[in-house]
Amino acid sequence: MEEEKIIATNKRVARNYEIIDTKEAGIQLEGYETKSVRAGKVNLHGSFIKEKNGEFFIYKMFIATNPSAHNVKDERRRRKLLLHEYEIVKWSSRVKEKGYTIIPLDVHTAHNRIKIKIALVRSKKLFGDKRKEEDKRIKREIGRARRLT
Repeated sequence: MEEEKIIATNKRVARNYEIIDTKEAGIQLEGYETKSVRAGKVNLHGSFIKEKNGEFFIYKMFIATNPSAHNVKDERRRRKLLLHEYEIVKWSSRVKEKGYTIIPLDVHTAHNRIKIKIALVRSKKLFGDKRKEEDKRIKREIGRARRLT
């Protein structure tokens, strides 16, 4: 049995988003796309997931075309994600709430199948980070003043 091997990751997620929940989903690929993904010719930069007609699709995920492939489609076409219906219903109701979205975290192999780890996320508030830094600075100055007296 083959262990899990990470093929591609979405590196900007941790910096820009707060991860609420994660799931592993299958992905519907053409034959040449499977070969390209296994070769590591995939990029998740700028990709996102939307619900359409009770199914999840990933948009703007780049998979390079294989030179020996026939009937080549668009490299950034939408691809269907394979999830249970109750998972789709649960997450799509959360996405309708303000501020939530679904994005891919990584593409990996699990038990010789290509899987994609997706996350329900909320955008980080950048001004909140500045406020936290200011609060830390103030506490540090108060602590110094107490030690001096």
